[in-house]
Amino acid sequence: MHFPIYELIEVTGISTTSMEDAVERAVAHTTHLVKKPRWFQVTETRGSIEKGHVHQWQVTLKIGHDVAD
Repeated sequence: MHFPIYELIEVTGISTTSMEDAVERAVAHTTHLVKKPRWFQVTETRGSIEKGHVHQWQVTLKIGHDVAD
């Protein structure tokens, strides 16, 4: 029986649009760093406020990727 081996990396996506956009940006960037990203876990969500409104979303993800097949 064969079981994959995974490694975790941590990245933070940033967006002025939405949390989902910040996640998408982080995942898209990760595809340039690792060969086979498989899943993600949101570990932190935060943002900045400017003039009384949400200015920026910052979403930190742990992304699991295959290191051995």
